[in-house]
Parts: sequence; C-alpha cells; structure tokens
Amino acid sequence: MPVKTRYVFIVTMDVAPDKEALFNEVYDAEHVPYLSKVPGVIAVTRFKTEPASFVLAGEKRELKGEGQPTYMAMYELESPAVLLSKEWAAAGEKGRWVTEVRPHTTNRFHVVRKVVG
Repeated sequence: MPVKTRYVFIVTMDVAPDKEALFNEVYDAEHVPYLSKVPGVIAVTRFKTEPASFVLAGEKRELKGEGQPTYMAMYELESPAVLLSKEWAAAGEKGRWVTEVRPHTTNRFHVVRKVVG
C-alpha cells in the first residue's frame, strides 16, 4: 500500500492482555473513525507485530519484536501541523478511548516522519 502523502505520524504501544479485545474494538470502531475525519488526515493504517523469520548474510534469524511495542498506527497527514489543530485534539479525546483504553496502554511512542525518495 503506497503512502499517499509526504508525512506520517506513527504511534506505537502495548496494551494489557486482558484489555486487548476492548483496545482493538475501540481503536477500530471509534478512535480511527474520529481521527480520520480530522481535516488533513489522509488515511490511517493499523499494524500488529507478527513473529516471522528472515535470512541475513546466509543466516536464518527470528523476528519476535522483543522490546518493541506490539501495536502501531500510521496516520498519513497533509502536514505535521494537523497534530496541532483543535479538531485533532478534540477527536483524540472522544469516545471510550480516554477512560477505558488509554489507561491500559504502555510502552507508547510517537514520531512524525517525512516520506523521502
């Protein structure tokens, strides 16, 4: 899936195992739809770490994602300024995310990246 814009906002995190079903339900049914409606948000894609293997220098290596957050969301943005908008701020505080999900997330990281090449 090609990135459709020049900037992405990447959010990664873990969630308490007993809240994982709620996390996924709220993220898909509420959080992504609210943030997708913010002017300047082009697309949102979610990811979950999946164990796999690969070969490097003739040696098979395991990819387990140790120490890395399990979940990632990539928000394609027209500009990093979208993250400072009142619409973004309001959308991020809507629904069950704030009270029922966010408190059960850990290992959170946020970064903006510019698409190059």
